[in-house]
Amino acid sequence: MERRNEVAGWVVAGVVLCGLAGCGNGGDSNLPLLSVAATSAGPRADEVDAAISLSAAYLERQVEPDGQFVYWVHQDPDLEMPDKYNILRHAGTIYSLCMAYDLTGDGSLREPVRRTVQYLRQQAIGSVDGHPEMLAVWSHPQADTLTESRSAKLGGTGLGLVALLSAEAVEPGLTPAEELRSLGRFLLYLQKRDGSFYSKFDPALWGRDDSWNSLYYPGEAALGLVMLYQYDGAAQWRDSAVAALGYLARSRKDSSSVPADHWALLATEQLFLADEQLEPATRELLADHARQICRSMVAEQVNQPGSVVHGGFVTDGRTTPAATRLEGLLATLAWLPADDSLRAELELAVAEGTGFLLRAQVPEGEYSGGIPRSISTSTESSREAAVFNMRAEEIRIDYVQHALSAMIRYRRLMGR
Repeated sequence: MERRNEVAGWVVAGVVLCGLAGCGNGGDSNLPLLSVAATSAGPRADEVDAAISLSAAYLERQVEPDGQFVYWVHQDPDLEMPDKYNILRHAGTIYSLCMAYDLTGDGSLREPVRRTVQYLRQQAIGSVDGHPEMLAVWSHPQADTLTESRSAKLGGTGLGLVALLSAEAVEPGLTPAEELRSLGRFLLYLQKRDGSFYSKFDPALWGRDDSWNSLYYPGEAALGLVMLYQYDGAAQWRDSAVAALGYLARSRKDSSSVPADHWALLATEQLFLADEQLEPATRELLADHARQICRSMVAEQVNQPGSVVHGGFVTDGRTTPAATRLEGLLATLAWLPADDSLRAELELAVAEGTGFLLRAQVPEGEYSGGIPRSISTSTESSREAAVFNMRAEEIRIDYVQHALSAMIRYRRLMGR
C-alpha cells in the first residue's frame, strides 16, 4: 500500500528499552540506546501514558479472586458472552500486566500478577507422562474451555514461560526455578533437529504431534527460551531459541510474502539484547528475517488520512491485527541501527498505528481502558457483516493485552 512520503523528524535520546526478563524498574544501563519520536504523526506522551493507565486498570479489574480473568465482555448489556476461556491468552495477559508494572512501578499491579500466576500454576501446569524432568502448560476443559481434550500446546508452554519469567521481575520467587527449567525442558523435547517444533503433545494419541502447524507457537516458544536463558544463563535455552528462529528465517528467506509473525520479532529482539556475542552470520540471518517481516507488515498498513481506520492494518477496523504488528515493529526498532534504511518507515508506521489504538480505546465508563474488537462497523447488508457488527464492541482480554503491550513499547521508544 502506498505510504506518505513525509516522515516526521526523530531525535536521538539516551533512553533504553528494558527487556522484562533482564530489568525491573531499575533498568540495565548496558542495554542499547534507541532513537525516539518527536513527531506530530503520533500521539503525545501524556496521551499514551493515560491510555496505558486505563488499559492496565481495565485488566486489573478483570482479575477474579481465584486469579482467573473475566475473559470476554460486551459493551451492550443485553448481549451475554459465551462462557469460554483460553489459557494461552491468560498467560499473554500476565505478560502485559508485568510490562505495565515495569514501566510505571504501579504497586497495585503486584497482587493481580500474583493471583493470575497462581491460577496458571495451579490450573494449567502439570507433569508430562513418562518424563518426570518436564512440566508443561496443559490445555484442558477445566482451565481452557476452547479445547475438548487434554493436550500440551507448544505455544501454551512458551507463553507460560514468558508470563512466569515476566512475573519474576515483579516479585522474585513467585515460581520456583526448577519449575521454570522443567517447562524449558518440555520445549526442548518438542523441538526437532532442524529447529522446527511439534505443535503439541497429546497423551491420548501418539504424544508429539506435528499434524498441524501454528504460525505463532514457534516464536512464542523462542521468546520463552530466550527469557529462560536471561534468567539462568544456561546455553541450551539460547541455542534452542537460535535454532528455532534460524529455521523460521531459512524457511521464509526466498518468500515474496511472509506472515505477520510478531512473536518471532519479539524473540529476536530479546535474543539480540541478551547475547551480544551471537555469531555474525546468525545475527545477519535473523536480522534480515526481521526486516522481511517488518516490510510485509508495513505494506499492509491502512493509509486513509481522515478515516477512523487510518493507521490500522486491516480495512475493517479490527484492533488486534494492528496491536500485534505494532508489537513486532516496535521490538525491531529496539535494535535496528539508527542509519538503517527501514527505520524511518517503521517509526512513522508505529506512530500512526499507536494513534489508531488510542482512538479505539474505550475512554470512560464501566469498560474504560478496554479495547474493542473493531473500531468501526460494516455498511454491508450481508449476514457476515451483521455478525461482524455485533462483535465489534466485544472486549476480550487478548485484545487489551496486545494493545497495552504495544502502547508500552511505543512509550518506551518515546522516552520516560
